Amino acid sequence: MNETIQLPLLREKFFRRERRSVPAARRFAYEALDGWGLVGTEVGDDALLCVSELATNALMHGVPPGRHFLVFLRCDGRVLRVEVHDSGPGVPRIVDDRDEGGRGLLLVAALSDRWGVAERELGKVVWCEFGCGRPAG
Repeated sequence: MNETIQLPLLREKFFRRERRSVPAARRFAYEALDGWGLVGTEVGDDALLCVSELATNALMHGVPPGRHFLVFLRCDGRVLRVEVHDSGPGVPRIVDDRDEGGRGLLLVAALSDRWGVAERELGKVVWCEFGCGRPAG
């Protein structure tokens, strides 16, 4: 019996440590999500906002001068995963309500089904996941 194996869809791209990288990362994510049929859906809209927030956090707090950050997207038909990798120190956290600004992770936590931070040899990965319930490809 022949069984079709559906591989997950993957996209990744490095971005420089500069302000224009945040809208560029969002455009990159938009193009991937569009190809996967997720643009215009609630999951797609939420994922785009999370890409913007995580890329902004990486740019502002996680990418040392001269380094880049990586945006990684994966959709296996059930789960859409967004990751932003950087090489900076520290662990991101949701800020206290009294703090000014810095509410990006609060948005990520509210919009995604799951999110977290993982260590890398150099730096960290901040990720979030969305149930998409759509066939990959």
